[in-house]
Amino acid sequence: MSPDTGGLELYMVRASHYLHESGMNITSVINETGNLEKYYQNTDCKYKKLKKYTAVLSFISAKKLAKIIDDNGITVVHIHWTKDLPVAVLAKLISKQKPKLIQTRHMTMTRFKDDFYHRFLYKNIDLMLAVTKQVKEQIEKFIPIDVVPNVEVLYIGADKPEAIDLEDKKALRDKYNLQRSFIVGIIGRIEESKGQYLVIEAIKKLVRKNIDAKALIVGHAMNDNYLNNLKDNIEKEKINDKVIFTGFTTKVQRLMQLCDVIVLATDKETFGLVLIEAMQCEIAVIASDSGGPLEIIDNNKSGLFFKSKESDDLAQKLEILYRDEKLRESIATAGKLKANEKFCSEKQFKKLKYILSSFK
Repeated sequence: MSPDTGGLELYMVRASHYLHESGMNITSVINETGNLEKYYQNTDCKYKKLKKYTAVLSFISAKKLAKIIDDNGITVVHIHWTKDLPVAVLAKLISKQKPKLIQTRHMTMTRFKDDFYHRFLYKNIDLMLAVTKQVKEQIEKFIPIDVVPNVEVLYIGADKPEAIDLEDKKALRDKYNLQRSFIVGIIGRIEESKGQYLVIEAIKKLVRKNIDAKALIVGHAMNDNYLNNLKDNIEKEKINDKVIFTGFTTKVQRLMQLCDVIVLATDKETFGLVLIEAMQCEIAVIASDSGGPLEIIDNNKSGLFFKSKESDDLAQKLEILYRDEKLRESIATAGKLKANEKFCSEKQFKKLKYILSSFK
């Protein structure tokens, strides 16, 4: 029921399409005013639209969801957005079908959930799928032992990229005026928590060392004030030609392939799907040394870590990869091997199908 179109929402879409194509009877339920319907139109995947009411009126949504469950003989409800939990739990209890309830937990959990409301929700969940081992540990720590559901780790996988040829690559580099510079990419919503400012600071430090480096910032702004502050700082430092904003695009992996390095600068990233996508594109990656990236990158082998929120350390790591092309290529190769072995979408979706099927 999320109105957004981020990693969580698109993972649900990809999972539903895979499960449908693998022969499971899937009905997706989406927000009638959200952005996901376009991913189901012109496909044979079954979906239903549901109006999202305020918390006070969530019982209405729950009754409508219960009807969808009963009309379609649904035996398992799999949810991804934490805010959908109350509606899903109520629908489970109202419905005649009494389906099993599974939640994929995409976000960290930071406090003990021992109040009546949370105890009611969690005792009605049959299984929680944590996207990292860290999230699994948090679930088991912060949900009371007498109501904590079973918890399993199921990583989010990435689809294998479609490689672009040299002609397309040249055309895109010309479009964004990248020329032959050392390109540092950062992908994601433009907001302070994503750390675009750290990449810009690092580029500034590299330029001062006469390194021909540019930042390619891919994503749409969530906060115009933050974006304007970034642009004001770029203007002040006279590095306008060193920072390129692409805006929103659905061709993320094409733009990734223009980069020499992809950076994940988020301070507290729960998982880090963008790292896996970059690794599958055989691009060297650098990430903050916290959260999900710790389970994705083998430091100095399939990627590098920098100290969270420290642009000096990020600049140092970027300079290492700029000056040592063999190391950069080695990291990119090792990253691709690890991503394909451990974080391939198909492998993770097969595990998901097995889990869901075991609840039937």
